[in-house]
Amino acid sequence: MKIVVFGLTISSSWGNGHATLWRGLCRALLQLGHSVVFFERDVPYYATNRDLTEIAGGRLILYSDWNDVLQRAKMELADADVAMVTSYCPDGIAATELLTGAPRAKRVFYDLDTPITLSRLEAGESTTYIGPRGLRDFDLVLSYTGGGALERLRSYLGAAHVAPLYGHVDPSVHHPVSPISQYVSDLSYLGTYAEDRQFMLQRLFIDPAGQRPMQRFLIGGAQYPQGFPWRPNIYFTRHLPPSEHPAFFSSSRLTLNVTRLAMAEMGWCPSGRLFEAASCGAAILSDAWEGIDQFFEPGREILLATTAAEAVAALDMEESELGRVRRAGRDRVLSEHTSVHRALEFERLIDSLPKAASASSLGTAAMEA
Repeated sequence: MKIVVFGLTISSSWGNGHATLWRGLCRALLQLGHSVVFFERDVPYYATNRDLTEIAGGRLILYSDWNDVLQRAKMELADADVAMVTSYCPDGIAATELLTGAPRAKRVFYDLDTPITLSRLEAGESTTYIGPRGLRDFDLVLSYTGGGALERLRSYLGAAHVAPLYGHVDPSVHHPVSPISQYVSDLSYLGTYAEDRQFMLQRLFIDPAGQRPMQRFLIGGAQYPQGFPWRPNIYFTRHLPPSEHPAFFSSSRLTLNVTRLAMAEMGWCPSGRLFEAASCGAAILSDAWEGIDQFFEPGREILLATTAAEAVAALDMEESELGRVRRAGRDRVLSEHTSVHRALEFERLIDSLPKAASASSLGTAAMEA
């Protein structure tokens, strides 16, 4: 298949979770024999933090203005088999209008931020990627979040055919490596600052740091405010490119995952960082949300905590116990949650669509059912 994507970014991993996921998925799709063309608006904050300049075997098209790239987009869509718009695409509404005229492509929307999308739209806010027709013009809507989010995409946004396509990891990028002294920690946390994560970060990371002053705590990320409540034993390293993630996770005795509030409340929202950390052989401590047990077995493949006391208890576990969690978590990821697994799921979902699929016909069939 020729797959044309209009997305947020694949070229810069700075301050977003899209780029790493797209790199792994594109690599897997290319390995399976497909071709990928990715359109990305060249915005300053990604341009100054760019850590990928080309898609090996595919094509990355950077553009500064939609009108400048419109003819190129039409040309690429002319023989496309799949045409996709993603959440947070700066020109998503315009790209959707263009997709409706694609002569042969199956039209796909991929929301990598479903709970945030729904909460914004239900609050009356606008987005750059979903227009007044909602998702009615797509043959298939993929969601990074499963569970109840799928029904809300149908009922609220008119999606006709909905399926989850969860996060994943590329083991050729994320794998165990030798620890590096600057990243060695008893508990680490890798993530961009988000206000709606701060409550759980305080409870599961900052408060435990206060209770274990002789242990080393490490945060890696971007956009942390000046008033962040640092403690003497909490260290910071600026945003890390994906190439540094294996060293970060491999140097952590235990690493923390904290889910954004809207996603945690909706559930069924495994962060790509969960799979990255497990693939690197890290023992993971995570906040708890509905559906997490479908991706990792709590207590065996992942540790869960909702209080500071539970986080401290995880820190106090014997090394042999944490070693068992590391091995079991990595085995689970490699058997179920790699980029190749998701690429194969994507293939099956596209193949399951009717040969002459159209969003209107799928919508009619859904209403009749």
